[in-house]
Amino acid sequence: MAAPKKARVPRKAPRAGGLRELSRSLRKFALALPGATEDFPGGERVAKVNGKVFVFLGLDPVPGGEMGFSVKLPTSAEEALELPFTAPTGYGLGRSGWVTARFGEKGAPPIEILEGWIRESYCAVAPKKLIAELKALV
Repeated sequence: MAAPKKARVPRKAPRAGGLRELSRSLRKFALALPGATEDFPGGERVAKVNGKVFVFLGLDPVPGGEMGFSVKLPTSAEEALELPFTAPTGYGLGRSGWVTARFGEKGAPPIEILEGWIRESYCAVAPKKLIAELKALV
């Protein structure tokens, strides 16, 4: 007599873990800033204010992969670029103070640092009226 076949149990999709949650939190933070909108030029997620990009959020992280994003840091770019997971943003944007951060789950910096960079980038491109709105909220 043949052994009965085992029932096939559907596998759950792999979880992206902490980086996916971090990515979602940063997206939520960026889009909560006054006048912020989301766009997908070239298929990658960006946050804009007044039609100008202030953070390139990239693609959603995949399990075992890295997360990356780019921000304009007119004040703290030099300091940010001293960190091992940062580099000047390509396409000539690095000359204008844009910094790209890439890290894995184990090397992820504290969310407060990343949110601070997003806020600085927002203030670098947002109209003064919206910056005043932001300062009134804090």
